[in-house]
Amino acid sequence: MDAATRAATQFAADITADSAEASLAFEIPDPDDAAISEADFQQQIETAWQVCDRFDLQTDIWRGRILRAVRDREKRGGDGRGTGFLNWLKNRDISKSQAYALIDLANSADALLQDGLLEDRDVNQFSKRAFVETAQSAPEVQQMVSEAARRGEQITRKAVKQLSDEWTAMSSDLVPTPVREKAANNTIPTRYIAPMVKEMQKLPPAHQESLKTEMTLNPDVDTLKQVTSEARYLSKYIAAASQVQTLDPDLVDLELALDEALRIGSLNSTADLVNQATQLEQAAAKLYTAWKRLNSLAERVYVDSGESTPNLRSLLSALAPLTNELIEIQLGDPTSTASRTVRLKIMPDSLDEADET
Repeated sequence: MDAATRAATQFAADITADSAEASLAFEIPDPDDAAISEADFQQQIETAWQVCDRFDLQTDIWRGRILRAVRDREKRGGDGRGTGFLNWLKNRDISKSQAYALIDLANSADALLQDGLLEDRDVNQFSKRAFVETAQSAPEVQQMVSEAARRGEQITRKAVKQLSDEWTAMSSDLVPTPVREKAANNTIPTRYIAPMVKEMQKLPPAHQESLKTEMTLNPDVDTLKQVTSEARYLSKYIAAASQVQTLDPDLVDLELALDEALRIGSLNSTADLVNQATQLEQAAAKLYTAWKRLNSLAERVYVDSGESTPNLRSLLSALAPLTNELIEIQLGDPTSTASRTVRLKIMPDSLDEADET
């Protein structure tokens, strides 16, 4: 039995123990009881909610372990495509994204237990969201949170997030010294720093240095907000520009265009412009693929149908305008003055013409 299995076994004994911490036998206060003060009512409700939250966390961890076992079994003996696992999920109305979120939660729990950061009973100190936040935090933050849990403190998501923000503010190389100093004396709230670091991490070093210079010269909250926004649009521009086939690097210097957009204060619009170009190209590719598929299917149905299927032939006739090279689509209510007709012409290339011959 390996360390992870032993930790899981201990955790199983913990959550099934007959103790106050592992019991759902509580009473919800009567909302109509005037004898209960508002403070006492809220306290009892909060206590009941925390107990449910802990059980929710523990249940999801075990569901994740079960799902992981089913998935791994399928990997060893399945068809190699995970069909058995997907069918298992389908039979239980579990989406693939939900399943892998639970598996990730189970993996995080096992890692924290196996590494000795947490003992089995320490998990009872966490709310579900706090545990997930801890699992996604830096190792140093996990260590500090785990120590608090071992001291018996109740761990909330807000507390973990604040601790994570503080660690980011003090440790990230992307935070200039003046900003770090102001974060240390609470002149700048750390909640503004973590989003900035997250966005700047997506940028090339040259752009990171440029934004760090801005923050060094003006270490205040407004500058942090501006830098966060600029970094977000910069990363959006860089990611989108690399996908636009129309942008020939021999004809357009994307880096200089970006510099000019920054200089005239048009970064947001330029980033959106490039992003929309990407979406338009992708939409055009999907349109062409759908048009080809529609023609193929229409031809197949036409061959299979005949005089005995007049309604099917009527369906083909009604759809015929969409199979032409010139496609017309009505936007909006035809009776409205705001209605517009969009005409798109598809020009077959040489390969299409060769297929027809």
